[in-house]
Amino acid sequence: MLVAEAVGRALVACGVDHVFGVVGSGNFHVTNAMVDAGARFVATRHEAGGATAADGYARTSGRPAAVTLHQGCGFTNALTGITEAAKSRTPLVVVAAEVREPRSNFFVDQEAMARAVGAVPHRVTSAAEAVAQAVAAVAEAVHGRRTVVLNLPLTVQGEEVADDALGSVALPPAPPGVAPSASDVDRLVAALSAAERPVFVVGRGGRSAGARDALRTLGERSGALLATSAVARGLFSTDPWQLDVSGGFSSPLTAELVSDADLIVGWGCALNMWTMRHGRLIGPGTTVVQVDDTPDALGAHRDLAFGVVGDVAVTARAVTDALGAPRTAYRSPAVRDRLARELRWRDVPFEDVSGAGRIDPRTLSIALDDLLPAQRVVAVDSGNFMGYPSMFLQVPDEQGFCFTQAFQSVGLGLATAIGAALARPDRLPVAALGDGGALMGASELETLVRLGLPMLVVVYDDEAYGAEVHHFGPDGHDLSTVRFPPTDLAAVGRGFGMESVTVRSPEDLDAVRAWVASGPTGPMLVQAKVTRDEPAWWLEEAFRGH
Repeated sequence: MLVAEAVGRALVACGVDHVFGVVGSGNFHVTNAMVDAGARFVATRHEAGGATAADGYARTSGRPAAVTLHQGCGFTNALTGITEAAKSRTPLVVVAAEVREPRSNFFVDQEAMARAVGAVPHRVTSAAEAVAQAVAAVAEAVHGRRTVVLNLPLTVQGEEVADDALGSVALPPAPPGVAPSASDVDRLVAALSAAERPVFVVGRGGRSAGARDALRTLGERSGALLATSAVARGLFSTDPWQLDVSGGFSSPLTAELVSDADLIVGWGCALNMWTMRHGRLIGPGTTVVQVDDTPDALGAHRDLAFGVVGDVAVTARAVTDALGAPRTAYRSPAVRDRLARELRWRDVPFEDVSGAGRIDPRTLSIALDDLLPAQRVVAVDSGNFMGYPSMFLQVPDEQGFCFTQAFQSVGLGLATAIGAALARPDRLPVAALGDGGALMGASELETLVRLGLPMLVVVYDDEAYGAEVHHFGPDGHDLSTVRFPPTDLAAVGRGFGMESVTVRSPEDLDAVRAWVASGPTGPMLVQAKVTRDEPAWWLEEAFRGH
């Protein structure tokens, strides 16, 4: 057995069941070895799509995924997707063929590039160590919640591995979650016992069933309201005391209740400028606490009363055990009544500005929310439009929303949706894109059709990079560089073999309704000609922070 085969088989033995990417000469054998060992290979049309689809799969499934890349140019093509995954602490293994000879056309310093974008570089250095090094890469990805670049030099791939090298290969057990100190538990208990209006804001570090259950129990005991960052949306979707998303996406009621809090506890949440609206959601006398198992994360974006080093679920359970009698605190009947009536953005009155052949994105999103099945998984690209599908399309839980925005790159939404769709084949996948992102990622429409995924691709088409239009337009700048002539994206979809429709009014959505009712076996593209005279509310909030 050669190193390439041993590494591929070891990765699958450690739990990697899906591998995405583009195969070339350098990663041909390792990819085939993964397939032979039982993993599903998903060929994408661009390496960036492969990295992002793998990211979306890992986030949604809760299992590690891999992306397989050719040496040099294949690796650099994937760097934006790798960067997004690394910034998001996605458990992803990037299996990258590598040349070490500087005179090769394919030579780049892949190790340095991995470090530069926040990924963790590993390398297979010999036949004797190959299997152990592959296992170590998956272990760091899974248990360390990191994106790992496993460089696989061409000169090593062809070496022979002992026949018994894979005898008992498995992922090592996870280390126990970091327990908080007794003094930190006491401080958090005291803060919760004194608070009259506590709010929990849960981020990526609390996006798990175990953390959700522990925090719901603590919320019931302490009387806290439950909010999330955008990336953890849906975590408390069925809880009557949930506030949905805190930050720029917040509904008016959510912003009001978070701003009135006298204690805000960030659980696995950075409390950054987006989640706290550049600090404007923190009242002048509010106590701010952060719980995270990574010490460097504490206070990185926000001054704290104190920080607690600890795993979210472990800490929440410890604090619950130490609290006294249950308290009502923020959970009054009046607040519960307002949450039932006013929480959702769709329940906030607005002036429908549809007309002249364009549909208000709020009207569009509400109509889609009504006609699509509740069991859905929504993935959103970046741009001015992004708040509408993110907040107007309801999701059943945290696995129903895939939000790759840590790097704020346009063009990742479609590949994200493909990965999420494969992770949850029991749900209708929805890819919400702007026209800019749709055209950037258009090559993956072929992947979508080839896989036969029953995905609804909704393009909010304002014929521009809308964020830039609304950012620079009010100052009178020339916008010709960020506006474009109309493109028939519906025809593009049909060219790839998709059902397609152009939507200018709610009546045009009848075609989507019929597609849903048919029990679709393939994708549909909706080109929605949306109104474009006003920036989205979240973008106005972002501009205020500058």
